[in-house]
Amino acid sequence: MSLLDLQSTPEKQKEEKKEKTSIGRYIFDFIKLIVFAVVFVWLIHNYIFQPFVVFGPSMEPNFYNGDYLIIEKVSYYFRQPKRGEVVVFDSPQKKGDFLIKRVVGLPNERVEIKNGKIFIYNQDYPEGIELKENDYLPNGYSTGGQIDYSLKDNEYFLLGDNRYVSLDSRSFGPIPKDKIIGHSLIRGWPIRAFGAIKEVEYNF
Repeated sequence: MSLLDLQSTPEKQKEEKKEKTSIGRYIFDFIKLIVFAVVFVWLIHNYIFQPFVVFGPSMEPNFYNGDYLIIEKVSYYFRQPKRGEVVVFDSPQKKGDFLIKRVVGLPNERVEIKNGKIFIYNQDYPEGIELKENDYLPNGYSTGGQIDYSLKDNEYFLLGDNRYVSLDSRSFGPIPKDKIIGHSLIRGWPIRAFGAIKEVEYNF
C-alpha cells in the first residue's frame, strides 16, 4: 500500500467534514427540541392547565380523596371566578399547600351564615336571599357556624362541600383573587367519574 493510499483525499476529507457537520446539526436540533418541549410544558403547567389530586374528605360528596382533577387557569386572567365554581388556591395557613373549595360569596357581597343556612346580600338583594345549594348538596344539608362577612372588591368566600369537616372561609376568612390558581375543569380519575365538571345553578 502506498503512502497516498494512507492519506485522506480531498473528497474524503469533504465527506468527513460534512458528516461531522450533520451530526453536530442533529445534536443541536435535538437539544432545541428538548428545550422547546420543556418550555412548552412549563407554560402549560404554569399558565393554562395543572393537575391536582384531592386530599381529604372536605369536598364530599362531590369530590373524594384521591380524585385526580385538571385545573384550568387561563380564564381567570380574563374574568372573575363564578359562584359555584370549585377552585384551587394557595393555603392561607401553610405556604406551599393548595386547597380546593367552592366559591360561595363574590366580591362586595355580604355573606351571613346562621341557623345552618347561607344568606347573600348584594346590590340585587340588599335585604338578603338564602343560597339554595340543592344542585350539589343533599336536601336539608346544614352549614354550621355563625358567620357575617362583608367581602372586599377582590375577595371570595369559599366553602367545602362537606361542611361538617371542611376547613374553609368560616375559619380562615375570605380569599383574595390573586391566591386563586384556577377552577376544576375535568375529573380524570376515577375512571367511572371521568368527565367535565358540570356548572351548577342557584335559585337567583
